[in-house]
Amino acid sequence: MRNQLLIAVLLGLVSAVVFASATTGPMLMRYVLFLLTSLPIFLAGLGWGWRFAAVAGLASVGIVAAIGGLQVAGIYGLTQILPAVVLTYLALLNRPYQPEGAETAITEYYPVGRLVLWAAVMAGTITLLVLLIIGQDFEELRTGLKQYLSEAIKTNMPPTASGTPLDDQQLETMTNIMVAVMPAASAVSWLTALVFNLWLAGRITLAAGQLQRPWPDISAMEFPPGTALMLLAAMLGAGAKGIAGAVGTSFLGAFFLAYVFAGLAVIHYVTRAKPWRPFGLWVLYIGLLVVAVWIAVLIALVGLAERPLRLRERAFPSGPPPPPAPVST
Repeated sequence: MRNQLLIAVLLGLVSAVVFASATTGPMLMRYVLFLLTSLPIFLAGLGWGWRFAAVAGLASVGIVAAIGGLQVAGIYGLTQILPAVVLTYLALLNRPYQPEGAETAITEYYPVGRLVLWAAVMAGTITLLVLLIIGQDFEELRTGLKQYLSEAIKTNMPPTASGTPLDDQQLETMTNIMVAVMPAASAVSWLTALVFNLWLAGRITLAAGQLQRPWPDISAMEFPPGTALMLLAAMLGAGAKGIAGAVGTSFLGAFFLAYVFAGLAVIHYVTRAKPWRPFGLWVLYIGLLVVAVWIAVLIALVGLAERPLRLRERAFPSGPPPPPAPVST
């Protein structure tokens, strides 16, 4: 127990150092470090249990408070630590379950689809929290975002093709566009970070023989009934004006990416045992990187179509081939 607590505290220290490092340096490096800030907390949780994630989180928040003050530590704790602790708790949640006709009970773990859905709700909520920190009402929010984005553009954007810096009108146009899409883009970034760190921590702890649950069949993930209504509500909210529009746009970005993940899961599932599967998946992911938006929309539509059309059942009417076994040591 003492060694586990020490490991948790050390992982909290690593998270705090990564968070502090993400405040300086080139923009790309800062983004990567920020993306990985919560990874040590996920490692502590999936490797030794959610309580150790909480210990690591408390240690890291204390370190950040000592370095950056209580306000910074509070924001760090709410946006980075709390979601990681909650998600590791849910990932390890389990109950005995006895299928009909079976002689013995099995252990049923919290479904992957619900984990992704909770992560999407957290991503939308974190985005709203950050936006409210920037501005308390919509006009103040727009002013704060414009000021922040203008400074970021001036600092990080290259001059125009003619070699001259961006003028005020160009800056105004760019900031207006970015203000409109920033809530959705921010929610997408948060959800990407949460899901990626949860997955990566799972792979690392599995390889180390430390994962506290069996590796799930991710390609079989599905959302609860009615999830599409949440996406529809977010779309309607995004069309509103003022702060309601910012709320809708934030959750629209989060739920949209959640359905992209669902669509990718369906594609991985229905292409099992196909000889062209590796090449096809490579082409798909390259296309997703190159033509991100349109490919992502098509993949999200696949995720939306799974429940009404039962694409997995149609692909394998007599049952699918087993998923590839994860490698562990």
